Amino acid sequence: MTEVATLLGKQAVLDALPDHPAVKAILAWDAQALADAKVDRGELTLSVAPERIREACAALRAAGYNFFDDVTAVDWHPSVPRFRLSYHLLSHGFKEYIRLRTLVDEADPSVPSITPIWPAANFYEREVFDLFGIRFEGHPDLRRIMMPEDWKGHPLRKDYPVEGYR
Repeated sequence: MTEVATLLGKQAVLDALPDHPAVKAILAWDAQALADAKVDRGELTLSVAPERIREACAALRAAGYNFFDDVTAVDWHPSVPRFRLSYHLLSHGFKEYIRLRTLVDEADPSVPSITPIWPAANFYEREVFDLFGIRFEGHPDLRRIMMPEDWKGHPLRKDYPVEGYR
């Protein structure tokens, strides 16, 4: 990454990194789908709308990002949208990671599953579902993975009671 793009906004990143494979792939797929782009501490983060996450993953996979590392969530309660999903992808050929991010609203906490693109996302999506309550539409087996099936609530949400529901 260039130092020029550090901590700059979307347009500055696009201008500073026009030949970056991930930027080129997303722009070629759908330039309007890119909501934001940032480089911070040498790490590229691309943001897309939640309903487009599967397509964005497919575009990046076709561009050479061949390894799905993980997906995680952060609860920004009381902010709206409440949840931020971060997908970490690796290209062995380019020898670099990128982060693909999407924001998820509390009213309908769901996004398309990326298991059709990367089957390895299966258990990561189940973990996020279990702990945050974000549904992954089209997931082959979306059920709790860490908490008992009869557990009430999602323990990593910031409004979850410290001692659990009684």
